[in-house]
Amino acid sequence: MSNRVTASIPHLGPLARRLLAGLSLGALLATGTAQADTVLVTADHLVDVLAGKVVDRPAVLIVDGRIAAVGTQGAVTAPADARTVALPGLTLLPGLIDMHTHMTSQPTWNGYESLGVTTADKAIAGVANAKVTLMAGFTAVRNVGADAFTDVALRNAIDNGLVPGPRMKVSGPLLGATGGHCDENLLPADYGRVGEGVADSPWGMVQKVRWVKKFGADLVKVCATGGVLSKGDSPGAQQLSQEELDAIAKEAHALGMKVAAHAHGTDGIKAAIRAGIDTIEHASLIDDEGIEMAKKRGTWLGMDIYNDDYILAEGAKVGMLPESLEKERKIGRVQRENFAKAVKAGAKMIYSTDAGVYPHGDNGRQFAKMVQWGMTPLEAIRAATRNAAEAMGTAQDIGAVAVGRYGDLVAVKGDPLADVTLLEHIPVVIKGGEVVKDQR
Repeated sequence: MSNRVTASIPHLGPLARRLLAGLSLGALLATGTAQADTVLVTADHLVDVLAGKVVDRPAVLIVDGRIAAVGTQGAVTAPADARTVALPGLTLLPGLIDMHTHMTSQPTWNGYESLGVTTADKAIAGVANAKVTLMAGFTAVRNVGADAFTDVALRNAIDNGLVPGPRMKVSGPLLGATGGHCDENLLPADYGRVGEGVADSPWGMVQKVRWVKKFGADLVKVCATGGVLSKGDSPGAQQLSQEELDAIAKEAHALGMKVAAHAHGTDGIKAAIRAGIDTIEHASLIDDEGIEMAKKRGTWLGMDIYNDDYILAEGAKVGMLPESLEKERKIGRVQRENFAKAVKAGAKMIYSTDAGVYPHGDNGRQFAKMVQWGMTPLEAIRAATRNAAEAMGTAQDIGAVAVGRYGDLVAVKGDPLADVTLLEHIPVVIKGGEVVKDQR
């Protein structure tokens, strides 16, 4: 409180005024001397995903969790009391982003085994999965499907500092048709089990979009076609009408939410693109027309091409149904071939892995598959950084080492543009300027 302010209070005596002025000065001094949390990170190299180049001897200044300056060592100055994180011999990249995870699910919860899994089991698993995902270098994820809004609770716990984990955008329960990929199809009718997000008309879908928004979802996940791991349906079959998909996209966008569509089948992919859905997940049977539609409309494709290896090698051991394994045998290689076509055609691609089908923490294994099937290492890295942030609507916060964005960084020993498998085992992870992993 200034002398001008204390003087304007007529009932205060001289002593009271001096005491208040002193207290106010102390408060101002305390405020003025409170130091921002400042960190200077240096390394040998930095992959600039925006410019598409490598910066030598980079320096990144992070203040209160966000990047304040990026440049070369010597050009970026830091306060004398700033903490320094020196990473000699390492290459910096932006924190990685997986656009298709199921954080409250486990790869062993398949087929009829899944019927014994409780909501509490899922919530607790999410805590463990969040930590291993962050330790793998994925500082942000999009969670596209979780029962009982367990992903909302996990996101909130991470944001409030209760548990470690990546930044999350979440969908809550999956939306879909009766008997479809997103319904509960393992039990007979006597049990009366129906998927939480099931509806069967445009207005029914609008209500479900409003429902997930009400309970904290950031985005909508909808099942436009059948799936591989669901019982009794065909991955290629369209399960929602054009009118239903149109209604979902229109309502979600009106509420400020993006939409991700599970879509393996050709017709369902095109219907989702026509509806204006933002990302197509799997896109296994996309044809040339679908690729051109996606390019024209700016629709992102998230094709989980690592999963085929895991499902065929481990699926029977972890309880996947025989019919699911047969579906994967038919669709896995076709998906990879169509991925190569989409990349060659210049479609917009994001890094989507379907984590939870395979073990959490192995998210980085898809980079090598993306390069094997047509991407350059830089394109694969951009899919998991710049592109993912744009598709998620968070490019102002994540996806690049740039001023104003969160200080989310990873570091590897070597050149990931020469050997993208380095991203499978990341020794250093920094989230918001805090070193959360250092295993150099």
